[in-house]
Amino acid sequence: MTTTYRYPIIGEHDMALTNLVAPEHYINPKPKALYDAAVIGAGTAGLIAAGAVAGLGGKVALIEKNAMGGDCLNVGCVPSKGIIRAGRAVMAVRNSAEFGMENPEMLKHNFSVAMERMRALRAKIARADSVERYLRKGVDVFLGHGSFVNSHELMAGDIRLRFKKAIIATGARAAELPIPGLKESGHLTNETLFSLTELPKRFVVIGAGPIGCEMAQTFARFGSSVTVIDRGEMILSKEDRDVGSIVKSAMEKDGVNFIFNAVIDKVDKNEKGRQLLITVNGSKQIVEADEILVGVGRAPNVENLGLESAGVAFDKSEIVVNDLLQTSVSHIYASGDVCSRFQFTHAADAMSRMVIQNAFFFGRKKASDLVIPWCTYTDPELAHVGINLKEAEKDPAIRTINIPFEFLDRAMLDGATEGMLRVHYGKKGKILGGTLVAGHAGEMIGELALAITKGMSLSDLSATIHPYPTQSEVFRRAGDEYRKTLLTPVIFKLLKTILTMRK
Repeated sequence: MTTTYRYPIIGEHDMALTNLVAPEHYINPKPKALYDAAVIGAGTAGLIAAGAVAGLGGKVALIEKNAMGGDCLNVGCVPSKGIIRAGRAVMAVRNSAEFGMENPEMLKHNFSVAMERMRALRAKIARADSVERYLRKGVDVFLGHGSFVNSHELMAGDIRLRFKKAIIATGARAAELPIPGLKESGHLTNETLFSLTELPKRFVVIGAGPIGCEMAQTFARFGSSVTVIDRGEMILSKEDRDVGSIVKSAMEKDGVNFIFNAVIDKVDKNEKGRQLLITVNGSKQIVEADEILVGVGRAPNVENLGLESAGVAFDKSEIVVNDLLQTSVSHIYASGDVCSRFQFTHAADAMSRMVIQNAFFFGRKKASDLVIPWCTYTDPELAHVGINLKEAEKDPAIRTINIPFEFLDRAMLDGATEGMLRVHYGKKGKILGGTLVAGHAGEMIGELALAITKGMSLSDLSATIHPYPTQSEVFRRAGDEYRKTLLTPVIFKLLKTILTMRK
């Protein structure tokens, strides 16, 4: 084996993890003469593609240079949600006085225990992505660096493989920032953050995007003094400004401090920690930190893949694909973060399912037709699907309905009235997009995603019975509000006449 596990290893649970996803003494299999599919990258996109081909009886080679499961399992979705859950538990105790808990401030939490719990659960979840499991599926797993020799051959380490079709699923990594002194002073990214064993007293997060906001709030809940620095004017810049403000207020309530319109000029390190010299609206400031997390942007993994040798077109931002997810070489496809602006695990999953249909079963599935929801796992969560407010306001035929949680019964009972639902609709109430701010918005947004996928209307939501009391009732309320708009004066008069006649 010529691969290495590039992430830090902390304790027995991480050793168990590496034994599953990057076993040290693994011996690559003897290659078959010709593979139906060669897949480079064993993150979500690659695993879905390889498993599907093997499940249908095809010969498939899966090449991974680091660890099965990719970023999502090892340094992304799984570990982040593990510690986010721990942070929510801390906050639940801290806010428990209103529910009758006495002296909650006397209770203590242990950051190291929370991190150890996360590592134990990550190792357990890793079984689904393990080398052994994919071997049992019939996949030839090669641990080593994958690179094209030509359009029908590639190297897996020092082993040459021949293929009929190939799928590039190498994902993306944390982008590097050209800030003087940042690299020399040392900083965290998602690849190293989850190896912490002690809580930093002063925690600076560069970037107010999803990763930055999730981790800033979580570490503030654990007890860090957290400062978020961003070049923009608001958090979560891709979301509607007012719904972002709801999340920002909740984060500030948890103790997060924000500095906007900031340029980081330099980072220094001394015996007391790190110092960030920043300029805010022309004024110089110094921010001190024990740890710095860079949560800005992702860069596609396109380097050293031999793409030029295969004739595959790419640039610094991604591999170039058409709507069928074909590269410039028709029998070579790409899937996931390496070729998409939707850098989500569930998007990579959906794209790879599409690739299998298009590459092997004469499919004509289009990536542009995918309805992809997303969620930022702050508290409250912010989820979105379809068009946003800015897009809706460009078309006078599109209408918008806002339903605040302020008068939603379950939200009041939960003490979570800061949420809201926004739905955009077109002709005949057809749902075009929506944004949801709620404690479990990620669990709820699927209803809107289904509605958009199936071309449903707000009347359909109104006619759907939701259990009472639940926060999902907000969808029915949105439907009811739409139906009220159909009650024109003429229709109202007609209905009133009919009712009067029946007395």
